[in-house]
Amino acid sequence: ILNGFSKTYAMTGWRIGWGIMPRPLAEQVTKLLVNSVSCTAAFVQHAALAALTGPQDDVERMRAEFQRRRDRIVAGLNAIPGITCRLPLGAFYAFPNVRAFGRPAAEIAEYLLEEAGVATLAGDAFGAYGEGYLRLSYATSVEAIDEGLERIAAALAALPGRTRS
Repeated sequence: ILNGFSKTYAMTGWRIGWGIMPRPLAEQVTKLLVNSVSCTAAFVQHAALAALTGPQDDVERMRAEFQRRRDRIVAGLNAIPGITCRLPLGAFYAFPNVRAFGRPAAEIAEYLLEEAGVATLAGDAFGAYGEGYLRLSYATSVEAIDEGLERIAAALAALPGRTRS
């Protein structure tokens, strides 16, 4: 098991994590990591220790808030004609299917950026099976999510030459 502190403890960019593995594997992983990510700053190590040993109520509060944001964005995306979106089970990204628009995901992503001012990432950035999907972050306020959904809906309704499924 490998994990980090970025999301759970809002320590993004601090580049500290942990692993649980059999000792023989840990010895090999240590050889790999000792020259690439060693020498984590002492204050980062102390912060990680404090995060692990301190109160965890903020973690639960943020988990509940991200669940609220996730539910809001997924419901909003599914309400837009032509989009379907499954409920993600981790991280803070929705991955809606936009194939019904009959265009490459990269083209739709660019269109949404230019016409709606909403930044998305084409799903093919995650491999060939990501084509037809977009990635949207919900690591923002509910108000920003609602505004983004409104802009996406309006822009896609006005998509030139839109094909319907």
